[in-house]
Amino acid sequence: MSSSLLARMWKAAMSEEVGKALQSVVDRVNQAAVRRPKTLPVVPPRLVAVSKTKPPEMVVEAYRQGHRNFGENYVNELVDKASDPLILASCPEIRWHFIGHLQKNNVNKLLGVPNLFLVETVDSAKLADRVNSSWQRLRGASTQRLKVMVQLNTSGEQNKHGLPPEDTVDTVQHILSKCSALDFLGLMTIGRYGYDLNLGPNPDFQMLSSRRQELCDSLKLPLEQVELSMGMSTDFEHAIEVGSTNVRVGSVIFGNRDYPNSATNTPAPSPAPSPEKTGKSVSEEAAKKMQHLTVSKP
Repeated sequence: MSSSLLARMWKAAMSEEVGKALQSVVDRVNQAAVRRPKTLPVVPPRLVAVSKTKPPEMVVEAYRQGHRNFGENYVNELVDKASDPLILASCPEIRWHFIGHLQKNNVNKLLGVPNLFLVETVDSAKLADRVNSSWQRLRGASTQRLKVMVQLNTSGEQNKHGLPPEDTVDTVQHILSKCSALDFLGLMTIGRYGYDLNLGPNPDFQMLSSRRQELCDSLKLPLEQVELSMGMSTDFEHAIEVGSTNVRVGSVIFGNRDYPNSATNTPAPSPAPSPEKTGKSVSEEAAKKMQHLTVSKP
């Protein structure tokens, strides 16, 4: 069998697999949104397909299925993938989300990414200032503002990045008043990994929701205009049911990740666990449990 035939067969199989998985997740997102209490803002959830470690071909296949929002955790990988000739040629309307820890020395590199849509992990006023000034400089006379979210460390874990929840109002106020090049979109959390939903609604999700309420009350912001980014492959349905408007799903769409062993190809270690864990997927039993977990208040 020729290599070209094998390549075509692989592409056809990959296309079908990615397409089916993506449609399944989209259906589950929509069903979870229907189950949300009527007390929550009616905001259709945005599905961010996390393509970390996956080849550009898989991004293109998901794009061909109609998907537009994609997320990456590492600046270098996002720069490489967003600049890949195949993606540039095939995905003109792609919207990239950066969902990993952002160091100040990588800000310029990140903001140069083609079709950068949203930076979800601004975790301090100083980082917001750096992103603001860099965006102004890189975009020149353009009046387009960069969408950002403020990341909170809702679990209080020392190895997690994110703003202390009690600093939420002051930090957002700083962005709104001092960072004219930024468009504040909402709040984001990674949360404690592996929370058992049998114990009740995820406390990290409840914390993020309550901080949004406090923020909106303090700064007189409409609740529906402040998004919540929470929920990943193992708990995105529950997250939507309790108010998430932006979920970050990777392995359920693209399959488990194969991390390279080579030190030259391995992303620099971060003290924070990745928002997507290798080899983790939602079991049918867990999914059923999540379908019935809701809260009545944001």
